[in-house]
Amino acid sequence: MPNKKKSKEPFWKAKTLAEMSQKEWESLCDGCGKCCLIKLEDADTKELFYTDVACHLLDAKTCQCKDYKNRRSLVDDCLQLEVNDVEEFKWLPKSCSYRLLHEGNDLPKWHHLISGDRNTVHKKKMSVKNRVISEMEVMEVAEHIVYWV
Repeated sequence: MPNKKKSKEPFWKAKTLAEMSQKEWESLCDGCGKCCLIKLEDADTKELFYTDVACHLLDAKTCQCKDYKNRRSLVDDCLQLEVNDVEEFKWLPKSCSYRLLHEGNDLPKWHHLISGDRNTVHKKKMSVKNRVISEMEVMEVAEHIVYWV
């Protein structure tokens, strides 16, 4: 029986999103925190607007969820990204790894799987680190639309 050669390509190039293990899938997250921002949708045009208002569970200094394990039971509209929902990923920022790979693009150079450093996303200002406020501190979310996402 011939030996199978192991692919020298990284898993995100060698596999589809559906073929990835749970560990590989989770590792795609770049830790930017943009998915935790409150987004507004224009009812007529369906255009999506990002705000600098974050879910109350997002730690603005680390861009990590304060209770990742229980987030979906604590936040009604917290979504679990799943491969079956890739067609719905248009609400994710254009820089999101899941969206990039689904759309046939490669990971950016600042992504930790390429750079080898989980802080590159922050160093390159691709995250929401220290740029957001908690939804608990906001009266009118529509006043907080931003265009840097």
